[in-house]
Amino acid sequence: MSESKYKPFSRKAYYYETDGMGIVHHSNYIRWMEEARIYWLEYIGYPYSKVEQSGLMIPVLSAECEYKHPIRFDELFEIHTMLKDFNGVRFSVEYRITNLTADKLSAVGKTSHCFVNRDFRPIRTKRDFPELYDVFNDNLNVEF
Repeated sequence: MSESKYKPFSRKAYYYETDGMGIVHHSNYIRWMEEARIYWLEYIGYPYSKVEQSGLMIPVLSAECEYKHPIRFDELFEIHTMLKDFNGVRFSVEYRITNLTADKLSAVGKTSHCFVNRDFRPIRTKRDFPELYDVFNDNLNVEF
């Protein structure tokens, strides 16, 4: 994989995502982190559809976001992601959201997850899904 080919997840903020103050409502940053995570999974060669077809699910265990600079309607932003703390069962992803229009860091966040089967029992990917384990392990602490 060549990091130079990776383009961070980016798009413009939509009008419906704004609040009465004319800025993007804080809840949308969590949604954007999910969009960026799905985009990242596709890039590393393990799209979420493949995860689901394997009988796996990746629930969110926690989500946090620290807001730095607002994003307004129609402003362009990008999200850099980094896989952190992967142990084969649990992992976390860190996010850096930058307002490209204003050229300012808008937010930093983190989500934590685990791999479970359809009965919500934890899965050890190293044993049960070695290909997935290798893909995640190869991308640990690599910023995208």
